[in-house]
Amino acid sequence: MAWADRRRKWASGPIDAAARVRAGLRGDRPAAAGHGTRAGSRARREDDTARVTGRKEGGVAVSLFWRIFALNAVVLGSATALLLWAPVTVSVPVVLTEAIILVAGLVVMLIANAALLRIGLSPLERLTRLMTTVDLLRPGQRLPEHGRGETAELISTFNAMLDRLEHERASSSARALLAQEDERRRIAQELHDEVGQSMTAVLLGLKRAADDADEPLRGELHQAQEITRESLDEVRRLVRRLRPGVLEDLGLISALTSLTTEFATHTGLHVVRRFDTGLPALDQETELVLYRVAQEALTNAARHADAGRVEVGLSPGDGVVVLAVVDDGRGTGVAREGAGIRGMRERALLIGAALDVTSRPATGTHVRLTVPVPRKQP
Repeated sequence: MAWADRRRKWASGPIDAAARVRAGLRGDRPAAAGHGTRAGSRARREDDTARVTGRKEGGVAVSLFWRIFALNAVVLGSATALLLWAPVTVSVPVVLTEAIILVAGLVVMLIANAALLRIGLSPLERLTRLMTTVDLLRPGQRLPEHGRGETAELISTFNAMLDRLEHERASSSARALLAQEDERRRIAQELHDEVGQSMTAVLLGLKRAADDADEPLRGELHQAQEITRESLDEVRRLVRRLRPGVLEDLGLISALTSLTTEFATHTGLHVVRRFDTGLPALDQETELVLYRVAQEALTNAARHADAGRVEVGLSPGDGVVVLAVVDDGRGTGVAREGAGIRGMRERALLIGAALDVTSRPATGTHVRLTVPVPRKQP
């Protein structure tokens, strides 16, 4: 079988066949910032608050209604004062000079009113700009909630909405992915028990028939045996991908080694493994997420990258474990958010991990999953 055909068969495996249930939003959790930046971040948040609410700490909050009322009162009061004290009269009928003065006064009043309204509504404009900086793909971002008045209430309501939205999305994603894993196990079990055993029986029957047959029928039966044997091997491969028994029995490193070996065999790509020893203990859910992300990244490399070499690394860091999958294929310059990347992001969210996918024409595609690991208590 040609390598291109094998790559297509690998890329069309059960990862895409399984139904993906999606939440309304997608995202990943950014890596935790260092402690040294917290004071500066807090100061920036307070400055943003002062700009949004239009007041400094200890100032008096004025509602938006009274701000607009006061601005219009200033404009109308100024116009009234000009009419009272300006040496301008209006005759009937209005002459051209008086009409020009009236129109000019109206224009000046409209410009002044627009300028004052812009000043009065500027807190809402700044709030809108701050809201657009909240990336829904990166949960945990919130607007500062200091200050009083309608703007501060709007900020508080917006943050509460984000809290509920992220909680619901995380819960629904967890339920969907749990159901997906259960469905994978059920399908793998049925393939093994029903299809696998039936094909084994067919293979044995073909062997008995070939032993008793004469030429040229014997040759045709041997050919049917080979086709059946290849199909049985394919079913077993699908079962292993649907339900990684090696992960449950031997652990993450052995499972990734088996995955990359099988990937190299079926695609013809050169795979380099860099698995560091001394990894911290990981729970079953975290190991499964790491395995599935590596599996999906390899599938994308076989399908889209047109690569000749793939490097898979797993290493510990300062309170984290980092999985990296790098290929030397044709990067696109922009990592397109397809179903595969969205699935990886949803899995990363379940364990509070950060997924970073970059694709550049010169360096290929880099997939990096940073998983936080609880520190051991001294």
